[in-house]
Amino acid sequence: MPTVQTIASLAADLAAGRTTSLKLTEAAFDRIADPAGEGARVFILADIAVNRAAALAQAEASDRLRKAGIVPSPLAGLPISVKDLFDIAGQVTTAGSAVLKDAAPAAADAPVVARLRAAGAVIVGRTNMTEFAFSGLGVNPHYGTPGNPRDRDRIPGGSSSGAAVSVTDGMAAAAIGSDTGGSVRIPAAFCGLAGFKPTQARVPRTGALPLSRTLDTVGPLARSVACCALLDAVLAGESPAMPNAVPDAAPVAGLRLAVPQEIVLDGLDATVSAAFSDALSRLSGAGARITDLSVPALARIPAVNAKGGFVTSEALAWHKDLIASRGAGYDPASRRASCAAP
Repeated sequence: MPTVQTIASLAADLAAGRTTSLKLTEAAFDRIADPAGEGARVFILADIAVNRAAALAQAEASDRLRKAGIVPSPLAGLPISVKDLFDIAGQVTTAGSAVLKDAAPAAADAPVVARLRAAGAVIVGRTNMTEFAFSGLGVNPHYGTPGNPRDRDRIPGGSSSGAAVSVTDGMAAAAIGSDTGGSVRIPAAFCGLAGFKPTQARVPRTGALPLSRTLDTVGPLARSVACCALLDAVLAGESPAMPNAVPDAAPVAGLRLAVPQEIVLDGLDATVSAAFSDALSRLSGAGARITDLSVPALARIPAVNAKGGFVTSEALAWHKDLIASRGAGYDPASRRASCAAP
């Protein structure tokens, strides 16, 4: 697995002439095509030849613009992957499902894709995902399940599974995913990356296949929090600014931190429990005040979600007609999750 560089370090290499966008993009596609790698499971490969030609042309154009002194953002010239939930003009958005393979190609880029292009990013392709974003595991029976970079026999987390592995395996400098109930945060955590769920209204969701209109968001996955901040600014239509230096660590002494006691600690794996306890001990040793906190409202979550909550009811509204006509082609797990079938 290649060493993953931050956006800042890659941008510095481009600025200093130590590499070019064309070299970075060619290297990304070489890793995608490596038969010993995860590319066939990370990317939706139906359009990969078209993606390669278009991406190399974008990279060459980026290099020419840089020589002319035109660098629209720190993302300029960097290969970026896009979850197969977002429209890319001329391509079919399958959302990781076989039942949409023959759908009409997208007429236009989703706004987030258009903003990435305007920032100079090179779009390398659409990444695999849990079908219709229905699960946090990252398993896909149609296109394969990308292997976790720590252990290829383990899951990468989802639903933005391919997005995470595209970054860890050097197929992209960063990735764009969606997060409804953890679909960016889970694979980022499982694969050792940074990722977060922004405020919903911050980034447009137009051109993205919905799961829950109440909870869906668009978020980044990348090597560091600083990388995610740069991506977030572009996705939100702001001007991204490269940090001048790594900020000093925030002081821990005097912080008051609460540890909820209901549900969140139930059934922890022994390794996770030990790591969590060690983290609390380190924080306490550094001067933080750790307090166990009872939050009774958390105990009511199972009852509140007994019938699926927002996600399943809103998903069913979108999927019911498609399930009626093509339900046999769904992953059975996705079909059950939609509450449309036993």
